[in-house]
Amino acid sequence: MSMELPVELLTQQETAEDKVLTFEPKGFDDYLGQKAIKEKLKVYVQAAKMREEPLDHLLLFGPPGLGKTTLARVITHELDVGFKITSAPIIERTGDLVAILTSLTPHEVLFIDEIHRLPKNVEEILYSAMENFCVDVIIGQGAGAKSIRLPLSPFTLVGATTKTSLISGPLQTRFGIVERLDFYEPDELADIVKQNSDFLGLPILPEAALCIGRRARGTPRIVKRILRRVRDYAQVHKHSLVDLEVVNHALKFLDIDEDGLTKLDRRLLVHIIKDFDGGPVGLDTLAAMTGEDKDTIEEVCEPFLLRCGLLQKTPRGRQIPSKKLYSIRKKLIKDGQKFI
Repeated sequence: MSMELPVELLTQQETAEDKVLTFEPKGFDDYLGQKAIKEKLKVYVQAAKMREEPLDHLLLFGPPGLGKTTLARVITHELDVGFKITSAPIIERTGDLVAILTSLTPHEVLFIDEIHRLPKNVEEILYSAMENFCVDVIIGQGAGAKSIRLPLSPFTLVGATTKTSLISGPLQTRFGIVERLDFYEPDELADIVKQNSDFLGLPILPEAALCIGRRARGTPRIVKRILRRVRDYAQVHKHSLVDLEVVNHALKFLDIDEDGLTKLDRRLLVHIIKDFDGGPVGLDTLAAMTGEDKDTIEEVCEPFLLRCGLLQKTPRGRQIPSKKLYSIRKKLIKDGQKFI
């Protein structure tokens, strides 16, 4: 059995790019948004520290980009313990997971991203590891094979997923804490813009920060990405202060409209209106007409369009709600889209 750690396994040490481009919260006070979850986690973390026990295993779920990995790092800082991070798709064999588990120090946090993608045989290793802090491994082959039990240091598993329905029941029930991260409000995202702009040394006015927050689709990862591109635009055009006018010009340059729709979002809506009179139309057809992978449409575009009420999923395919058809058509024409 291989006992080498997967090469993708990272420690708490950050990359140089992360340090340069992204503000990294060190505690709950620095982690903005998700107030209700933070209040609960503060209690759980404080109780674990008072008892000198590892924090109970934690499952974080919700759409991508909301800060699950960052929250896991914050918990680690608050507990003042070690931190290891890996991703489920790279753990292909049971030996990979056993190597990771046996390398953990007491009370250390192990973060597994996309935990719903763990292979079944690998997932089963976690059952005894999470409950009894031990793993059973097979040594040898054939008639001479025998099972031995390896003790593990008490640890905390933090799993992150965007698809809880794909996590098996036995694994879900072994998490003592289960929390869902929700989309952020524009004012919360504006606070993140201000926090990151201070970190980057980029002066920005409150109304400009709020404008970015309104167009970031409720997602901190997107708001940080937009802010970095606004910084590029402001620097090249020699703006020492980012105001509302600079942000509007930068976002127009990025093809992000006032509702947060990207060029791909608008192209998707144009095809549904122009070629299918508002739908319904199948996902495969839309992918072929837009030239995009259907997974990109389903995972990147559709969630936001559905939340905004600009798109519906029906048994016959995707369609634009009839009550929104006229207003969307009018908006797209105003934005320069052409219809036959």
